[in-house]
Amino acid sequence: MAEKQKTIKIEQVASPLRRCHGQRETLIGLGLNKIGRIKDLPDTPSTRGMIYKIRHLVRVVGKAH
Repeated sequence: MAEKQKTIKIEQVASPLRRCHGQRETLIGLGLNKIGRIKDLPDTPSTRGMIYKIRHLVRVVGKAH
């Protein structure tokens, strides 16, 4: 039986306007591009790195197991 992968739920809370291009691209890569959007993402080191890069634009809503 396959193990269930851990996920992180994040919400975009700030606009990418007047931010550098890399931060906008990171938001799009995570599937966020409008304030208020919430996504469940896999809890991997690469995802955590992307969240860390734009931590001022998003907030972690919860962790699911």
